[in-house]
Amino acid sequence: MKGHDLAWQLPLRLTAGTYILDSGLHKRDPDEETAKYLHGFASGAYPFLDAVEPVTFAKSLAAAEVLIGAALVIPLVPARLAGLGLLGFGAGLLGLYARTPGMRRPGTLLPTQDGIALAKDSWLVGIGAALALGDRR
Repeated sequence: MKGHDLAWQLPLRLTAGTYILDSGLHKRDPDEETAKYLHGFASGAYPFLDAVEPVTFAKSLAAAEVLIGAALVIPLVPARLAGLGLLGFGAGLLGLYARTPGMRRPGTLLPTQDGIALAKDSWLVGIGAALALGDRR
């Protein structure tokens, strides 16, 4: 990786990567209540997840977060690859925001007070897109 490529990527990769890696590490061994909460929230937006057991879902989510977070913080992983992973993950989170009742003000994309936490995940999509598009000099 050339120095100028890494210079602009590093703040983006470290910011998103450490956040997601930490989130995944904290979900590795979920208790039943936490697993049910995460599963219920996700399956409300993505009904196909109903078929997955809550603990399996939570552990899979944790593994995905650890993998994406590690890909971002390890500079040897190509930026486009890490960016595409982050872009997909962030898009899934924004899907939760768009599909979960009460997250958006009626008739708008603007968040309610309850939706602010999910709406903020749009920064993950922006960082993922920036890394995936890369420095095209």
